[in-house]
Amino acid sequence: MNFRLFAARCALVAACGLMAAAPASAHFWQCVTFARSVSGINIHGNANTWWGKAAGKYQRGDTPKEGAVLAFAATGHMPMGHVAMVSKVVSDREVLLTHANWSRPGQVETDVRAVDVSPEGDWSQVKVWYGPSHTLGSTVYPVKGFIYAKADSSDAKAATQQAVMSADQKTSLANVIALAAVQKF
Repeated sequence: MNFRLFAARCALVAACGLMAAAPASAHFWQCVTFARSVSGINIHGNANTWWGKAAGKYQRGDTPKEGAVLAFAATGHMPMGHVAMVSKVVSDREVLLTHANWSRPGQVETDVRAVDVSPEGDWSQVKVWYGPSHTLGSTVYPVKGFIYAKADSSDAKAATQQAVMSADQKTSLANVIALAAVQKF
């Protein structure tokens, strides 16, 4: 067997391995890693620490704004808390969130409903869309508030698209490599 044919076959096997091992949906996102990458808010640590770590570094409040991160408090069911980026403000009591690791472990969800159900309308309690049931979940989650990014919302949207597309690009690259290897035969 000549070297070029052997190299082409190795490239084909490697590309097939990449496609099988790392499809676009295989990237396992934690909520904090995803929120940091799409919001531009550079806070590290568990989600339940973000509110405190934001003090003095980022503005915080109880008014939803596009590109802000909604910081959920820790609960018994969610001891590490949760963070999600506001992708759109629908009304003063409803937003769309883009976040990871909520309805399905490690998966990203874009533009899912979150509704303020607090008695005072201060975003201290929310219900969030739950994919498997195709409805707002029945659980009411305590929320600490919104952490506002210094970047404008167009930067946050671009970062969201880039993070979601990066996994798709890896699969596309593997497909191109496999096709090129096959065409050399």
